[in-house]
Amino acid sequence: MKTKTPYYKAVGKEIEVFEHAYKNKIPFLIKGPTGTGKSRFIEFMAHKLEKELITISCHEETSSTDLIGRYIIKGAETVWMDGPLTTAVKKGAIIYLDEIAEARPDVIVAVHSLTDHRRELFIDKTGETVKAHEDFTLVASFNPGYQRGFKELKPSTRQRFTAMSFSYPNATSEAEILVNETGIDAGIAKKLVNIAVKVRNLTELGLTETVSTRLLVDAAKLIKTGLPKRLSVEVAVVEPLTDDLETIEALKDLCNLMI
Repeated sequence: MKTKTPYYKAVGKEIEVFEHAYKNKIPFLIKGPTGTGKSRFIEFMAHKLEKELITISCHEETSSTDLIGRYIIKGAETVWMDGPLTTAVKKGAIIYLDEIAEARPDVIVAVHSLTDHRRELFIDKTGETVKAHEDFTLVASFNPGYQRGFKELKPSTRQRFTAMSFSYPNATSEAEILVNETGIDAGIAKKLVNIAVKVRNLTELGLTETVSTRLLVDAAKLIKTGLPKRLSVEVAVVEPLTDDLETIEALKDLCNLMI
């Protein structure tokens, strides 16, 4: 049975660009802040292209072994078990390395030969070189603004990808996303988006991250199921942004005036 198409609201030419990158077997890099629809876009494209999607949420402990595979003890013998990257390379799946800059440097080294004309993966523990399936596609994302100077991708790595920058949708599109995702009343959706726009422009607060579409969806879900609007915004939008008590109070006051 065919699964339901993930909802995705295009904000530019990203669908067209991805389709051409996929057709030409060019790795694809999505740059943008948290909660701007990067992961949803890849889910949507995998469904549209009818390809299996394997997602790896990278973090500071993610190593090349986690992606490529390892020997495991099975009964009385030691057997090799492919990791998700090796599986995708062999099967021709789309692999999505979410927040690739967070991973350990050996991950970048491991994927280098998959991002150029070779399109092959070297498994050092077995001495095997695996040629990528014709349909294999490597997609990665990272947040260029996060912890500036610490979690950047090297230019030599970025230049191995076709890249697009994702940002927050315009107010009309963002409200439409909230309505489609949650069934919330259009008027409330508009107020939530207005709050997001206001907070995003308050650069003087020095927030590491700002209000994402994802946070607005969470707030809308809470409101839809009956939690009071102001409390929903407080717990789904304000509190996740910061631990600074003064900033929390200032944001709560602002949001309470707007909803």
